[in-house]
Amino acid sequence: LQAFLFACCQVFQLLTDLKQQRKESGKNKQSSGQQNLNTIMYETLKYISKTPCRYQSPETVREFLVAMKDHKLTK
Repeated sequence: LQAFLFACCQVFQLLTDLKQQRKESGKNKQSSGQQNLNTIMYETLKYISKTPCRYQSPETVREFLVAMKDHKLTK
């Protein structure tokens, strides 16, 4: 079993897209589980938007990983 790690920029983009989709759908009535999910999304976006990953893209992350490959870093 191999774990897949998301870069923070990918999480930021995913949550931003989900937030936009929810805004466009205009659903007002929400279950308590949905409210909890909205809170988690809000808090995560609030935190991530204060970090440099807000300005990163998958391409810049990929370029960084390629540049670091020769250094043979471990987890």
